[in-house]
Amino acid sequence: MRGSARERVPGQLYSDPGSDLNLQPVMSPAPDPVAIAPVLAEALPYIQHFHGRTIVIKYGGNAMTDESLKRSFARDVVLMKLVGMNPVVVHGGGPQIGQLLDRIGKKSEFVEGLRVTDSETIDVVEMVLGGLVNKDIVALINAHGGRAVGLSGKDGGLIRARKLVLRKEGASDEDETVELGFVGEIESINPAVVDTLDEGDFIPVIAPIGTGEDGKTYNINADTVAGKLAVTLGAEKLILLTNTPGVLDQQGELLTGLSESRVQELIQEGVITGGMLPKVRCALDAVSGGVRTATISDGRVPHATLLETLTDQGVGTQIGRTREVIRPS
Repeated sequence: MRGSARERVPGQLYSDPGSDLNLQPVMSPAPDPVAIAPVLAEALPYIQHFHGRTIVIKYGGNAMTDESLKRSFARDVVLMKLVGMNPVVVHGGGPQIGQLLDRIGKKSEFVEGLRVTDSETIDVVEMVLGGLVNKDIVALINAHGGRAVGLSGKDGGLIRARKLVLRKEGASDEDETVELGFVGEIESINPAVVDTLDEGDFIPVIAPIGTGEDGKTYNINADTVAGKLAVTLGAEKLILLTNTPGVLDQQGELLTGLSESRVQELIQEGVITGGMLPKVRCALDAVSGGVRTATISDGRVPHATLLETLTDQGVGTQIGRTREVIRPS
């Protein structure tokens, strides 16, 4: 019988005073079906537009640490897959790496935002990114009805990397470089394993680790991996989840839609600076490489991925090749 003590009604909250036999509904405002219908109808052209197309999502920031946001992200990705999209998740894990290094008494060192990664640290990086964090995301997506498979760039020869060479600021001599250890940059991407998973209706979840020609392991910036992968896969969209609303103008107002040329103007004018600059450059590189749009989204907003993909307003700043705002009509 619907609503009996033994059967929960989907979407209803319950209190549990100690026994499943005594579950009592918690009174909560019932959603208005009339109000929900336009929201569902608004999603239709987006579902049609993105059906069968790849969307690469860089998963990071608060969305990876807040339990409620983690659950909403997992549900978003599962829903995207169920309506015919091909989501591919690339994740970070800097805070988790830092926490484990602290626990073993190793100090984290950064140069220009890059983690100095010696032989001991790269072992921790691989364990955290390719193991703990990756499998946690996979388990969460699967718990919400998805079919996620965890990978690192080492699996199936996905990411071929090389050592990143960072020049000292103002250095004229090519030998004046900063030693970063096992920090890498992408040399090439072989998407065969990702294509195979997509065709099998799996959701790839990728840790940003690559292998060099010498067989060594390299830690790579997750934004960079997401952007390059989006280009290689011919993705329709790239979403970068961050802890900021998006790109702001000089008055602190959110810029919701930007063309490539306008972004370049904002960089030259000094409006886009600091930590936002590398994310914007990542988005620009993806768009110039053939990705139709790249969005810097506020991952602190529940269901940010779904809102960005299936609504008119979106969440954050969308960057496209020519037009200021690019959304299906």
